[in-house]
Amino acid sequence: MPLYEYELCEGDCKVCGGKFTLFRPLSATTLTQCPACKKPVRKVWSAFNSPKNLSISDAKKAGFTVLKRVNKVEFERQ
Repeated sequence: MPLYEYELCEGDCKVCGGKFTLFRPLSATTLTQCPACKKPVRKVWSAFNSPKNLSISDAKKAGFTVLKRVNKVEFERQ
C-alpha cells in the first residue's frame, strides 16, 4: 500500500497538526477531509526514497532502462 502525505487547505489544527501521512490502497477514493478534524485537505507531492549512489550497472540489474541523451530531443539506450 502506498504512503500518502496530506495537508490542510486552510488554517491549522491541534488534532492533526496541519499535516499527516496515511497508508491508502490505490483503489481508495481521493481523501478530501482530514479523518481527525474533518477540515478540507489536499495531497502533497513528496520525493520517493532511492539509493543516493546508484550506478548504471546497478540500475540495469534492478530492471531500469538507462538512457543517454543524444541531442536536445533524442535519447538512446546505454
